[in-house]
Amino acid sequence: MNIYRSLNDITKYIEDHLEEDVSYVALARILGTNEYTMKRIFSLLTGIGLSEYIRKRRLSCAGFDLCGGKWKIIDLAVKYRYENATSFSRAFEHFHGVKPSEVDTDTALKNFPRIGFQEDVFIPTSMKYEIVSYPEFNLYGKGISTDNAHIAMDAPQFFYEFEKKYYDKYGSVPFGMITYDTEREESRCYYCLYDREAEGMERIYIPSSKWLKFQISSQNAKEIHDVSQQFYHEFLPSCKFNLRELPELEYYHDGVTDFLVAID
Repeated sequence: MNIYRSLNDITKYIEDHLEEDVSYVALARILGTNEYTMKRIFSLLTGIGLSEYIRKRRLSCAGFDLCGGKWKIIDLAVKYRYENATSFSRAFEHFHGVKPSEVDTDTALKNFPRIGFQEDVFIPTSMKYEIVSYPEFNLYGKGISTDNAHIAMDAPQFFYEFEKKYYDKYGSVPFGMITYDTEREESRCYYCLYDREAEGMERIYIPSSKWLKFQISSQNAKEIHDVSQQFYHEFLPSCKFNLRELPELEYYHDGVTDFLVAID
């Protein structure tokens, strides 16, 4: 499967259905994955969450419609799937910087174009992995809010501060965990976790699952981040696995790191 041809098919489908409810089931079928995996691949290869992309394309088209002078605001709200004229006007002003009621043929508006991909791009996949199964278990720790742009700096800094604070009582931190915002399709929190109860810490339940395991021959934060990026940008788009909506885990042991991603 050519992942970029499939992504072009996805953006074409979206264009053809901007005035309807966009079916994530249909988009996932184009990519041959489940919905969660499809959204993760789309956001990582485009730099924008799927729902945000659809929203911006609709507001761009609404701007063109208003400049044409043939549409009422309430009609555009209905056309582009907004609940009412108020919510549409608010979104329009936030995106374009001007109220829809103030738009005329001389108004400067923003355009967010359809994303297109070069279909002849070749990405080699050379990551070694195992498929492992683990029963359910609990982890205990604390986390910080972060996002894709800052996690490479936030995670190691938080890890250093967390382990320094709790090392005398609980020892080395064996697990890191990254949770994701399913709406924005980007990282949301990074956690440091122990595999035994720790006073005053949050309990995290991890259900039984199969996991893709990529072993990194160090516990260096940059090397872990690089493997994570390689997985999402190179391995995942070309593989046949469906992700589960579970956090990523990093297991630090014996001088190495197991990077773990849950799959169906």
